[in-house]
Amino acid sequence: MNIRTRGYDHPDAVKLDDQVQLEYIERYTDEGDATPLDASMFVPPNGLYLIAYDEDERPVATGGWRTQDKNDQGYSDGDAELKRMYVIPQARGLGLARRILALLEADARAAGRTRMVLETGDQQPEAIALYASSGYSPCEKFGHYRFHDNSICYAKPLVP
Repeated sequence: MNIRTRGYDHPDAVKLDDQVQLEYIERYTDEGDATPLDASMFVPPNGLYLIAYDEDERPVATGGWRTQDKNDQGYSDGDAELKRMYVIPQARGLGLARRILALLEADARAAGRTRMVLETGDQQPEAIALYASSGYSPCEKFGHYRFHDNSICYAKPLVP
């Protein structure tokens, strides 16, 4: 597997984002993730977006982080927010999410961010297990879905 930096608006990113949205709709029977995102949020040094490709150059996994600081949505100064972690079903179980997560954490740390935060949902047990086994702890809710009952937020200090 080859993991590359790409723009959030790259055609492969758009393709995988469409797939993860369909999965959200299936799991939550709603419109998918309506969190406002745009490509400028993932441009270094204020963020990063990664895509993993298989040996045939097919995009199979994504993940990104974006800068957040204290605001009325519950973020804190120094936060890096994890977004769009996704692995296509055929590539699950290969450790791609864990590899992408480690790269994103390292990049956010190098950019001076002090805490990685993320929001997931109670219908995503695979994500919950990944984050718990990677040192993330439940935290106070933040972000677009902070008032939703099925939203779960996690945080992990990014110590140097």
